[in-house]
Amino acid sequence: MPGLYLEEFTVGRNFQHTLRKTVTESDNMLFSVMTLNPQPLHIDFDFASKTEWGKPLVNSLFTLGLMIGIAVNDLTVGTTVANLGMKETTFPHPVFHGDTIRVETTVVSVRESKSKPDRGIVEFEHRAYNQDNVLVAKCIRQAMMLKRPA
Repeated sequence: MPGLYLEEFTVGRNFQHTLRKTVTESDNMLFSVMTLNPQPLHIDFDFASKTEWGKPLVNSLFTLGLMIGIAVNDLTVGTTVANLGMKETTFPHPVFHGDTIRVETTVVSVRESKSKPDRGIVEFEHRAYNQDNVLVAKCIRQAMMLKRPA
């Protein structure tokens, strides 16, 4: 299914993304190793067992990428030009191996480009929840989106 064009986004529109993912130990290890992140809180079970959490935390940048990735199929696949930035990114609760993540997105703002007539900018608020409906991540993302072809 193609993504939506600029004209299809309205402020306040909410999306409940149906795609979900259960995060595995392999996801966390592979992501941490691929990004050269040696944080023992993510990759060292002995170290993590002695923290307040008692087990490894999933790398928060993996959580961020997963949250946005889950939203892509419903929103931007094939219709985005570029991500312009993310702000107000928070991780209010950790993600652990075995957590299942679901995502909701709300359109915060929509505007046409001032310099390019074939596109505009949409601001999305993405929110990720675990299987217990606990908020685990949130961010505001700006994306440059194509207008519907004439």
